[in-house]
This record gives sequence, C-alpha cells and structure tokens, in this order.
Amino acid sequence: MALSAGSRPALGSDLRRRSARTPGFAPRRPGYQRRVAWLLVGSLLVAGVIWSRLVYWQVIQHQRLTADALGQYSKVVELPAARGLIYDRNGQPLAINETVYSVVAAPNQVPLREREHVAAALSAATGRPIAAIESILASGSQFAYVARRQPKPVADRLRSENLAGIGLEPETRRSYLPGGTADSTLASNLLGFVNDAGTGQYGVEAFYQAQLGGRNGSMSTYQDLTGREIVVGGETRHDPVNGSDLQLTIDADIQHSAEQALAAGVALNKAESGSVIVMDPQTGSIVAWADYPAYNANSFGSTPVDRFIDPIASYLYEPGSTMKVVTLSGAIENKAITPEATLNDPGHISIGGVTLYDWDRANRGTVNYTKVLESSLNVGAVTALNLEGTDAFYRNLVNFGFARPSGIDVAAESAVPLRAQADYRPSETATMSFGQGIDVNMVQMLAAVNVVADGGRYVQPHVVDRVGGKPTALSLAAPRAVISPATAAQMNEMMKQVVQHGSGSMARISGFENDEAGKTGTSQIPVNGQYTQDVWSSYVGYMPASNPRFTMLVVVRKPHNSTWIANDGYIVAAPIWRQIAQDIVLDWHIAPTPGQ
Repeated sequence: MALSAGSRPALGSDLRRRSARTPGFAPRRPGYQRRVAWLLVGSLLVAGVIWSRLVYWQVIQHQRLTADALGQYSKVVELPAARGLIYDRNGQPLAINETVYSVVAAPNQVPLREREHVAAALSAATGRPIAAIESILASGSQFAYVARRQPKPVADRLRSENLAGIGLEPETRRSYLPGGTADSTLASNLLGFVNDAGTGQYGVEAFYQAQLGGRNGSMSTYQDLTGREIVVGGETRHDPVNGSDLQLTIDADIQHSAEQALAAGVALNKAESGSVIVMDPQTGSIVAWADYPAYNANSFGSTPVDRFIDPIASYLYEPGSTMKVVTLSGAIENKAITPEATLNDPGHISIGGVTLYDWDRANRGTVNYTKVLESSLNVGAVTALNLEGTDAFYRNLVNFGFARPSGIDVAAESAVPLRAQADYRPSETATMSFGQGIDVNMVQMLAAVNVVADGGRYVQPHVVDRVGGKPTALSLAAPRAVISPATAAQMNEMMKQVVQHGSGSMARISGFENDEAGKTGTSQIPVNGQYTQDVWSSYVGYMPASNPRFTMLVVVRKPHNSTWIANDGYIVAAPIWRQIAQDIVLDWHIAPTPGQ
C-alpha cells in the first residue's frame, strides 16, 4: 500500500506493533552499537594476549621447555676413566687400582622393627660404632653412606646377610705396596697418592695427573613414567679415555733396601729424619728415592699433612763439604790448581774481614789439593776459589746446575736460584766453596756430583722412563758437557783417595776398597739467620769408580749423638750409604773391576 507524505504512521507505534507481532524482539536502545564495538575490541585484545602467550611458550620458549621436560626424565651418567698403573723398571706394580665397596643405606626403607638388627650387623662388619649407625638409620632419609671404601670381604659378608635397605656401591681405590718400614708404603713420598676425588696428590701421582687420570666419559639415559632407565642412541654416549701407565726408573728391590737401611740409620743416630737418592750415572734414571719417616699412602686420610711433603725435592739444605767436589772440579778445569799442587793451611783464612776455619782448626802446614779433599779442608777450598777467581767460580756453579731447578718430574720441586754475582759479599762467595750459605735440594746436589761419575757430563735426573709405552722427554734429554773428561778423571782419582785414606773410610765396600769414590759433608743448620749446633750429615759417592753403576747421596737431618764430631757425615751418613751400596752390589751382581 502506498502512503502519502501526510499519512506515514508514527515510528514508535510501528515498533510497538512489530514487537507485538514478533516474539522476543526488543527495540534497540541508544548506544547499543557502541557497546557491541567495545565488546569486539575487548574480545580481540583477549585473543591477542592469548595468542601472544601461545607464541611465546610454544615458539620462543620451545627449546627451553623441551630441555626442562627432558630434564625431568633424563640424567647424565659419568663413565669414569680407569687410572693408569705405575710400575718399576722391572715391571713390578707400584700403584694399582682395586675395587672396594661403599656401604650405603636407604634409612626410609629399613623397617623400625629391624633397625636394631641392621645396625648391629653393619657395626660388626664395618667396625663403625653402633650408635652412629643407629643415628643414620633413624634419620628417615632416602640415602646415606654408612662406611666408605670397604674391602671385598666386608662386602661379601654384607651380601650374605641381605639386610633391608642396605646396598653396596663398587668404587675404585688406589693401592700401594708395603714399604721397607712398618706402616709405610713403598716410595710413598716419591709416588704421592690419589685422593677421594680421584686426583693425584704430591709426587709422581700429582706431576703426571693428566696422563694417569685420563678423561672421564658420559652417557645420557632417560626414565619412563615408572622410573625405569632407557638408554637412547649412541650419539649420547662419550666413552672414557683411560689413563696411561707409567714405567718408573725405580728398582723396587733397591728401594725397599734403601728404606730399611735409612730407617735403621736415622734411629741409630737419634736423628729427626733422613733421605736417600740413587741414580744411574749414564742416564740420570733414579733408582731409589727413600725418606724416613715415610707414610702409608693407603691410609692417607689419617696422615698428618706435613708428612706428605717430599724432603728430597721440596726441602732445601746447605750441602757442606760435598760441594768441594764442585769447587775443586772447576778450579782444575780452569787450570787454577792440580791435584798435586800445594798450599799452606794454618787452619784458618780471612776473607773480606771474616775469618773462616777448617772443621778442627788444626794447622796442617803444607798440603796438596788431594789432601784438601781427603780431609775436607775449608781453607783449601777457599784458596782454590781465590786462585780460580770469583767469575769462573760463579760460572762453574751455574754449569753444575745450581742456577735453576733440576727439572725432576716430581711435584713441588723447590729451588733457590743463585743471586746475581755482584750481590754476594766476598765472605759469602768463600763459604759457598765449602757448601755453606748456598741452598740446594738433594736432586741438584746428586746430579752435580754425578758430573764427575759420568766423565764430565751433566745428565737429566728423572723418575719416569715411559708414559703409555713411549719414552718421556726427560728420559731422552741429551747430556751436556760441564767439565772435560780429563778433569773428571783427575777428580775421580781424588775422590777415590777420600775413601781409601780420608773421611770416606766408613763407606768402603769389601772388594771395592780401591775402586770406590766418595765425599762426606757436614753443615750447620741456620735458624733465624744464625747457625745452630744442629747439622745436616751427608755422604755422596759412586762405584765402581772405574766404571760407575750408581751414584748415591744420603742426607741425615739433625742427628743427636753425644758429641759434635759424632754427628759428622762420615760417622752418620757414610755407614747408611755403605749398607745400601752392598745391597745394590749383591742385587745387581756387580763384580770388582780386575786390577783395581
């Protein structure tokens, strides 16, 4: 129907009619469209926030969430490397690995009614106090150690008892041979030990830690929902690299003999301690390295820490008259003296306003330099230095190895480099000629005297011959010339006279009396810059003198015999040297040289 302009119905009445005809229809109020728009905007904002968080967690944080999820079901198991073994020169094992067992408990799995029985059984097997074990079992924890590193018999006993909540964890422990004295292991100061973390401490174990320790591996495993382990692909396993074996230059039999003889000598002379080092003259290989007191490396946990420090490489001492071998060798090499050249020895000499004395202050009149070495005369050593000149004397000390550490392959070598020559007062240089006022370690001193034994050459001291079957750099080090063979031969004859007619008489070996070379040493020990009545007593020598098989140095610290002279090197150290030398002669079947 068409409507004219004047006849259009009112809007409100039309809406009312439509609402009446259309069920549920409501008329739109003012602002409706704005409200709808705001609802749409709000919905879009909420959706945007939700989608942005989904993108953040599922895309941006995907890698971290994956790692966190895997971490709840995965773990990395370390695959320990086997530590290399240590052998002596003849293939005798010196340090091995043995399986021991740690006794562990899950206290929350030990029924209350069984605690008393379990604690009693554990105490009886391990030796731990029953009260301490009862305290562990009463803790209710999921895991606890009851006793660490128990031997196999203890583990076997506990297995047979099948105790509730008790288990055994196999571990590896380093094991060392019994030593030459009670409650010590063989060459303990030389070898060192391996701590509970598997790291070498002191000695060879520390010096060669990288080679002995190898490199641990690892393996990734996953757990299913029940906690069972699932080993995944091979790409998650890294095999360990086992440590390399070491072959030492040490002779276990000679080492054992040296430890016994040294311990007896230290006890006989009421000394504080003593050390012995034996070397092959031609190669620098260390044959024996003994200290007393020593320690038991198998029970290092109960050993005082200061006992671990190795006196041979880590302690310094003033060598005394053994240094006269170096002084007179240099003077002969520089044509300042000859063995037969003479001097007047009134028993004292003044240098730089300081008077120095022979050991007994006796006026001997005219003597030659062979007699100076035989009777260990300080005046003769100072006179030789004066004739040679301080420049040449200083160069000689450097050439004989006293300007730097020996480089021995043992942890914690101590050495005091020589000061600049100009820094020494004349009296200080003079006392160095007879071994006072100069600090050395025993390896340095032995290597220096060995120059004479090896015909004038310095050979590199070392204790390890091979690592993983390959020679070490030290074992391959080329000798270097220090003095001429002619000078070495003259000094060799002079040192033979020390044994035959002088202060080395107490080191004579039957059958080798005319074919043995040596030198005594006695030096006062300084405390706070002042010399005391305590001494280092020493003896160094080699044999046979015509074809040396070994060079040996013995040092005894603070012997306490009744008189000062009874603490001298020829009374204290020389007999120890002789006992060990006799054992070497017998063990190595060394025969006297015909015609000697």
